[in-house]
Amino acid sequence: MAAAMLPQLDRPFLTDAGLETDILFNRGIDLPHFASITLLQTDEGRQALEDYFSGFMELARRMDTGLILESATWRASPDWAEPLGLSPEELDALNREAISLLICLRENASAAYPIIISGCIGPRGDGYDPGRIMKPEEAEAYHFHQARVLVDAGADMLSAITMTNVPEAIGLARTARKLGASVAISFTVETDGRLPTGDELRDAIAAVDESTEAYPAYYMINCAHPTHFASSLDEGAAWTARVRGVRANASRCSHAELDAMTELDKGDPVELAELHRQLQEAFPQIKILGGCCGTDLRHVTAIAESCLSY
Repeated sequence: MAAAMLPQLDRPFLTDAGLETDILFNRGIDLPHFASITLLQTDEGRQALEDYFSGFMELARRMDTGLILESATWRASPDWAEPLGLSPEELDALNREAISLLICLRENASAAYPIIISGCIGPRGDGYDPGRIMKPEEAEAYHFHQARVLVDAGADMLSAITMTNVPEAIGLARTARKLGASVAISFTVETDGRLPTGDELRDAIAAVDESTEAYPAYYMINCAHPTHFASSLDEGAAWTARVRGVRANASRCSHAELDAMTELDKGDPVELAELHRQLQEAFPQIKILGGCCGTDLRHVTAIAESCLSY
């Protein structure tokens, strides 16, 4: 789907919440290596995914918004096959199945509102720590395989979620361009509003746009609390206008603190919703709302009711 045709650029859209933390902590289903792709290996896991997404589909229907269904493929790029005990071919099949499940949900819903199926691609390494940073060319070559599988399976677009560094984001944008696919780039930031590499968000977006002729359809921020990044956004700045979506964490904790936790910090859904309302009031171009670690349907419902009422 061409970027100019993406409906989430023109009207409010919801997306889901913290899939992995919801499945692991709220539903009690183990996720080896935090990889939700493994749910597609069993009937129980597949049903859990269907139940999870169905809640957001009903919310979007009730709130009369569009919905982005993000595939359970955040940790399903080639390097993760061996740790998950899968052959490359088996991992490819699960990637295709993740898109197929969302297509089936959309078809069965016969929804009057638009539903976009997004092929989710996570960082090559850890979502909190950039680790070894690839050059853009290496990142493009690495991510191309999974991206092609997702696009060929029927994804309407690609989303690069929890990007920790600029070169990997550039590589993913170039991968999408090579495939002719729309792509959203979502950066994560630390409590100071900077990427884990120390780059300012404004510089990261500018660098990706400069290196790709502004190919990404839009940018997002995820896996951080609104208090971590709200002050980094500049009202009226051209780069800020490129930020169209937020998928925030429930917790105010840093990535390091979250990584060390053994219990889920669900935060305060009411406070989180109010912070989103304030954010959207200052930056009305932010039309895509969802959640990340620690959030579930309850948080996204509070956010939707607060922001859409405004």
